[in-house]
Amino acid sequence: MRRLPIYFLVDVSESMVGDPILQVQDGMRMIVQELRTDPYALETAFVSVIAFAGKAQTISPLTELYKFYPPIFPIGGGTSLGTAMNYLMDCMDKELVKTTLEQKGDWKPIVFLFTDGTPTDDTKASFARWNLKYRRNANLVAISIGDNVDTHVLGQISENVLRLTNTDELSFKAFFKWVTASIKATSVSVTDMGEDKVQLAPTNGINLEKVDTSSPCVVDENFVVLLGKCSNTKKNYLVKYAKRFVDIEGLESLNIKATDYKLVGAYAIDGEQYEALSDGKSNKNINTMSLRGVPTCPCCGNQLGVVVCECGNIMCSDGHTTSCPWCGMEGSLGEIAEGGMDITRGRG
Repeated sequence: MRRLPIYFLVDVSESMVGDPILQVQDGMRMIVQELRTDPYALETAFVSVIAFAGKAQTISPLTELYKFYPPIFPIGGGTSLGTAMNYLMDCMDKELVKTTLEQKGDWKPIVFLFTDGTPTDDTKASFARWNLKYRRNANLVAISIGDNVDTHVLGQISENVLRLTNTDELSFKAFFKWVTASIKATSVSVTDMGEDKVQLAPTNGINLEKVDTSSPCVVDENFVVLLGKCSNTKKNYLVKYAKRFVDIEGLESLNIKATDYKLVGAYAIDGEQYEALSDGKSNKNINTMSLRGVPTCPCCGNQLGVVVCECGNIMCSDGHTTSCPWCGMEGSLGEIAEGGMDITRGRG
């Protein structure tokens, strides 16, 4: 039996925390459920899931469809697409069956790359490796989740670059139905016609658009994510803020806007998995004056989920004397000086 390998290369950087990563998890579950009802896919499809942030790791190895179980995705720091592509190619070298004089090998693998950010590493070497040795033997479909992706970069490794313009629940569901339909169509194509070019389903009626990657791409970061540690449980959590434009008092008639970041939520994460997928400490900062809203701690319920220690790290507090879970310093809370202070933000 010739296999149709399907790789999902999924960005799990900090900006994916919250609804986006949950939507991807639900979407993976929906894809598998749908494909298991299709005889062509059931006969040919093998599925693998690779998660990447600052580093990459296999969440589910290449597995026959009926044995595949959708994974729970971790969160990490950074968006190292170059590292992810090298990891993918290494996996393909180990897992794919090649055609020889004695046997027919696997069909061309399909790679669905989901990302919501711009690479934080150098992609030149890995892209050159992909384009030289792998591109003609694989079908890579690159999906920009939202408008915070440099699609011009994605165009360097694929002619199939699409953007999911809305990221609400209904848009995600429609998108994953499209992914499922594309896999089904390709399964039929390889089985009945021996044609192993990816057959992408029509995008009519869904918020998915083909991107002209030859055009310049202006990218502006839509989210700020902070890494915190619970003062009580010592567990890690992420605090996510979304960019917004607001009126400047007294200049409303001129339609001049200021930029700040409004609280989206706080989310407990697995600290060990986060470290395993991260590529070092961020060197990006945000001033506290730009942040609007303070969450409760998702680990213990403390009312102040963003308290800045003198060591520069984020912790939670009940509003009284506390000890920093990062450096151990003890003290009482005070107000940040006028003009705010710069604090470290996540990379992804």
